[in-house]
Amino acid sequence: MVDEITGTRGNSNRECLAQGTANIANGFFYGMGGCPMIAQTLVNLSSGSRARLSGIIAALTILAIILVGAPVIELLPMAALTGVMIMVAIGTFEWSSFKAFTKMPKSDIFVMVIVTLITIFLHNLALAVLIGVIIAALVFAWENAKRIRARKFVDENGVKHYEIYGPLFFGSTTAFAEKFDVANDPKEIIIDFAESRIADMSAIEAVNGVTSRYAKLGKKVHLRHLSADCIHLLKNAEAIIDVNIMEDPEYKVVTNSD
Repeated sequence: MVDEITGTRGNSNRECLAQGTANIANGFFYGMGGCPMIAQTLVNLSSGSRARLSGIIAALTILAIILVGAPVIELLPMAALTGVMIMVAIGTFEWSSFKAFTKMPKSDIFVMVIVTLITIFLHNLALAVLIGVIIAALVFAWENAKRIRARKFVDENGVKHYEIYGPLFFGSTTAFAEKFDVANDPKEIIIDFAESRIADMSAIEAVNGVTSRYAKLGKKVHLRHLSADCIHLLKNAEAIIDVNIMEDPEYKVVTNSD
C-alpha cells in the first residue's frame, strides 16, 4: 500500500522478519504483540512523511504517551476520541471501492462482505482475514479446476496423443480422468504435459489411476514433456505409482568459436 502511494519499492520480507522478531522478543518480556497500523501509516503519509524517521517518531510518541501522558489522555472525553477515530476511518476508507463494487467478480464481493461482517460482529480481524483467505483459496482452486482441457489426435503411427492444458491438482483430477477413452483408445497412448503441470499427490494418484486403467487392457501409456519438479514428484512416489516417463531429447546449441 505504501509502495503504491509513494511510488517506491520496499522490502516486505525484511519488514516481516523485523516485525516477527520483535513480537517473539516481546513475548519474553510479557508484552503484547503488535502489527503494522494502517491508519497511523496513512496519517503519516498524508502529512507528507516519506522517510523511516516518521515511523520512529510515531513509535516514540506513542511510547511517551503510554509512559507519561496516560493521565492526560484519561482527561479527554470519550466522545472526542470517538470523533477522532471516526474522522480517521473516513479519511482512510477507500471510497472508490464502491464504484468498482458492481464490476468486481462475485467471488471477490462475497469474500469482502464475509470479512467485513466477521470483523464487525466478532471484533476479530485476524479471524476474518483467515476465513477470507481460505474462501479465496477455495474459489481459486475451483476456478482453476474448470480450466483443464485435453486436445486429442492420432498420429501416423497409430499412437493417440492427449495434450493436456491447465494445472492438474486435487480440484481437477475428476475432469482429468474423464478426458480419456480407455476402452476405444489404441495400444499406445502419449499424455503430453507441455501445457500442464502435476501439482500435488492427488494429481499423481489421478495419473496412476489412468495408467492403471490402460494397463488392465494391455495398453501402454507414455508421459511426455514433464517439468523437472513434476518428474521429481513422480520419482518420490514410485512406491505407489507405475508410469512410463518418455524422456524428451536434449537439444544442444552449436556455436562458432575462433
